[in-house]
Amino acid sequence: MKIKKYIAPTMPEAMRKIRNDLGSNAVILNSKEIRTGGILGFFTKPSLEVVAALDPEPVQKMQHKEEDRTFVRDQTWRKSEPNNSEIKNKSIGVEMEHLIKMLSNQNVEANHLPKEIVRVESILEERGINREIRADVSKKLLRMWYKQDSEQVASRSINKWLKEILLELLPNEEFGGFKYDKKFLNLIGPTGVGKTTTIAKIAADAVLNKQKKAAMITTDTYRIAAIDQLKTYAELLNVPLEVAYNRDDFKKAQEQFKDYDVILVDSAGRNFKNAQYVTDLENVYQFDEDMENYLVLSLTSKYSDMAEIVKQFEHVPISKLLFTKKDETDSFGDMLNITYETGLPIAYITIGQNVPDDINEVTPQQIVDLLIGDGPLA
Repeated sequence: MKIKKYIAPTMPEAMRKIRNDLGSNAVILNSKEIRTGGILGFFTKPSLEVVAALDPEPVQKMQHKEEDRTFVRDQTWRKSEPNNSEIKNKSIGVEMEHLIKMLSNQNVEANHLPKEIVRVESILEERGINREIRADVSKKLLRMWYKQDSEQVASRSINKWLKEILLELLPNEEFGGFKYDKKFLNLIGPTGVGKTTTIAKIAADAVLNKQKKAAMITTDTYRIAAIDQLKTYAELLNVPLEVAYNRDDFKKAQEQFKDYDVILVDSAGRNFKNAQYVTDLENVYQFDEDMENYLVLSLTSKYSDMAEIVKQFEHVPISKLLFTKKDETDSFGDMLNITYETGLPIAYITIGQNVPDDINEVTPQQIVDLLIGDGPLA
């Protein structure tokens, strides 16, 4: 077996050296990043050290009839002199799989990838999309890239591929707002995310646009201002409102509104780090099949806070996510991060305080357009 070590600035350059020296049948045994050049440890440049090997397989002597020997000679000739296309495809395949392996280990440097994929990786990082998702996207783009006949064709297609890959990452469940196939829509989430204003927007849409007979219940008895605010919206929409302080109150309101098309419930906002909040919700509500629960998250929150909120509500049957305050941030990557990790679709995104206008039902395509900078939600 012939084993040699190669040093090159990028993996494609290393592969070219290996192909020229050992041929297309060479295999990579190991690779690692090293630093070369510089003075006293300063001004060094990153390079790749790649160990490759060639193990020529001698044609074994076999006893066959004359027609069998002819067959063996033909096959041996084909193996010993492959055409240029076979050499190119095999070498590209080896290079691609090696880069993908490096991406999986998250130790590949940007200068080892095609510049267009590096550009996409940079955009996704700027958007706040987490490292695991970026690596997955880059791997899929790399496979598509090497299937093309030229870099020009690949460059023209990469934005289209990116949209397709991001769409595949989103949950398969149905996106969009409340379908009125259930009696109750319950908004839950921490304080300050805009649940009260959002429930008023959904109520206005139900009454003014969907011509539904709607009622509202609030369990937010911790903030007097929240009750007064919702009462104002209820009077403007001519929608009845009941305040529920406990489970008995909630059941009475349910019975009172049994003939209504939809009952919209505004839950109390509390400190999401307090596990008692979820317990209190369970003491008031009877979560059942006739109730949809939307977890409301603010797009201005940190990713770590969003993840902790989701964890706190893991015992509640969440149907969809609802994101607020789009108008207060330009960073939307965490929306994909949370949706991808929870597997929950998105119902609405709110974009301001105006009732009933500043709320949009969303589709997966609109989410992708928002993430990469174009589309109706941008």
